[in-house]
Amino acid sequence: MGSEIEAANLPPWGDVRQDREGCPGALPAVSKPSKILIRPGTVEDVETIHAAILRLGAHIGAHQEITSTAEDLRTYGFGENPAFSTLIAEVGGEFAGLCLHFPIFSTWLGRPGVYIQDLYVEDRFRGHKIGERLLRRVARECRKDGGVYLRLSVDTDNEAAKAFYDRLGIAWSSYEQVQKIVGEAFFAFADAPDDGEPG
Repeated sequence: MGSEIEAANLPPWGDVRQDREGCPGALPAVSKPSKILIRPGTVEDVETIHAAILRLGAHIGAHQEITSTAEDLRTYGFGENPAFSTLIAEVGGEFAGLCLHFPIFSTWLGRPGVYIQDLYVEDRFRGHKIGERLLRRVARECRKDGGVYLRLSVDTDNEAAKAFYDRLGIAWSSYEQVQKIVGEAFFAFADAPDDGEPG
């Protein structure tokens, strides 16, 4: 799911009570935030991370496709062999944004890179380059490990996200398309018996 639906939307609301029209309970926007702290996510952040992913899914109209739980994130992201890493942005101790990512490798380039699965910024903290700072921090860490590239995918209808990435120089790859097999179809594919031909 994740970034195949939307790698890094900057959603139009940051609190489950808030929408673009400013429904009752909406939180006010922050005009000039205090110091922005960016830190690695920890297992104590699992509930916050999962809640942010749910809001991200709701924003793009795909909340029904999210079947992950906070426990899934705890198991696969904070165990002995984590499948992903997270960076969390905070303003005055309050959650402001998230970047979930994991390492990849290019056989053509012969170098490692990083894949951005989810980028999320709370609405009230938008306009302060938090998303950009999260991406740059991930890219910097990747480069320290010998990485030379960053990949992500964007929801096809999210023009704002496309413009955001274009502005940062993260260009559309016109010669590729995302293809996937999920759930029961994946299990059937993986469990299909060999056809007897040499491997």
